[in-house]
Amino acid sequence: MPVNLSLYLVTDSTPAILKGRDLFWVVEEALKGGVTVVQYRDKTSDTGVLIETAKKLHAITRRYNVPLIVNDRVDVAIAAGAEGVHLGQDDMSLVEARKILPKDAIVGISVSTGEEAVLATQQGADYVGIGTLFATPTKTNTKNIIGSLGCREILEAIGDKEGAPGAVAIGGINLSTVRRVMIQSQATCKALDGVAVVSAIMSAEDPKAAAEALSKRIEESRQPLPPRLPDPSVNQADYLSSQVPKVVQTMVSAHPLVHNMINYVVANFAANVALAAGFSPIMSPYGDEAKDLAIHNGGLVINMGTLTSESVPEYLKAIAAYNAHGNPVVFDPVGAGATHIRRAAVETLMKGGYFDLIKGNEGEIKQVFGQSKGVAQRGVDSGQSTLSDLEKAKMARDLARRERNVVLMTGAVDYLSDGWRVIAIHNGHEFLGQVTGTGCSLGTIAAAFLTTYREDKLLAVLAAALVYEIAAENAAAAKDRVRGPGSFVPAFLDELYAIREAALQGSDAWFIGRAKIEEIRL
Repeated sequence: MPVNLSLYLVTDSTPAILKGRDLFWVVEEALKGGVTVVQYRDKTSDTGVLIETAKKLHAITRRYNVPLIVNDRVDVAIAAGAEGVHLGQDDMSLVEARKILPKDAIVGISVSTGEEAVLATQQGADYVGIGTLFATPTKTNTKNIIGSLGCREILEAIGDKEGAPGAVAIGGINLSTVRRVMIQSQATCKALDGVAVVSAIMSAEDPKAAAEALSKRIEESRQPLPPRLPDPSVNQADYLSSQVPKVVQTMVSAHPLVHNMINYVVANFAANVALAAGFSPIMSPYGDEAKDLAIHNGGLVINMGTLTSESVPEYLKAIAAYNAHGNPVVFDPVGAGATHIRRAAVETLMKGGYFDLIKGNEGEIKQVFGQSKGVAQRGVDSGQSTLSDLEKAKMARDLARRERNVVLMTGAVDYLSDGWRVIAIHNGHEFLGQVTGTGCSLGTIAAAFLTTYREDKLLAVLAAALVYEIAAENAAAAKDRVRGPGSFVPAFLDELYAIREAALQGSDAWFIGRAKIEEIRL
């Protein structure tokens, strides 16, 4: 039986969740907010109470044309006339349940491995509930925590199977995590149909508003399937280059806000870069401010250059706020491999939110990717390169594909990828590597472009990099006023401003013939 799995509500009648409110009121408010499936779950009540409660819930769900699923208890589902049941791995088998249930009953199965999902597919499950994604207080008997990447592996296992069931993810999913779950879980041939939530709605002060917000975020997070692959007949470098002036004009006209949680060594320079390039910076390490700032649809930069014991919790608050609004977040893991504290911070942040862009030098990207081989960075510098050009391109591609985002590995040649397209950028000047803050400020300008041009993240970041590096080339070429890194900085800011003014006037003369980029086909 076809079922809309977009927003799947699992009930919980415990006092800690319901907070003294009426279960039926909470469920109906959630239905008003857009819940598409309701599962009645109660592990403690007697059978008579279960049936009576299920019947009352069913009377409500029918008014909204939404199916009621009963957890575990096939007998209760039949007695209440519910549309289906949800079975765990230790419950009655799907095959046996089908013998008892009405022919068109919906049957869902909990799975936590690819093998369980394949078996559920073979047995004809209508959908699978994949989890547990994140730790949750509402369900403590979890086999394991699989995360978004574990969810993707399960979807990969069933994506190309005939009769593949629908799929929802469950476990600790809320407004702050749902976007990351929907995007990062997407497999090559199959995406999640929706998510299942418990406390995100059942504990919400306003269940209707909570459901509305989740439903909106789920729809905004859906990605095209299959992922956009490069057209072999089109040179991506040429195509993307032709689009850059339009993207730049969009950014400078919008004048977006970028919230910088950036290291204090470069905060002033990054703010000046922002103003010169045509967007508004706010430099705030205070995570609680993000709730107010995120509503302006700007971007967030997490730059861990001057890490403190308070930094990571503040970063996580801000990431949650910007993820909840669907706004772009840039992660600059400065010095990611320098100390065990920084390595732990990277691991925590990668698990704690979704990043639209990860930008770093070779050493930092290695650490994020998990291929640092135990060799610590020396300070925040990348250190001696150990990868060939092809290996750098491949690592950028593979990390972007794993995280379902964009990765920019900076260096003498920058490698930019969205997991399928890979672009090498040969622009820039050596002075950029001799001035503190130039790499960090590139993350800030990338956030501005991601904020204003969301149709193609790779193109947005490419435009940011080209503006930045062409401005550097122009500044270094001004021999009458630039003699070295010291005099380079004011000239660089002037050239960013000049590009901004040209773009505001609709001119692309600053760009014609300047992009030195090539497509890398791996």
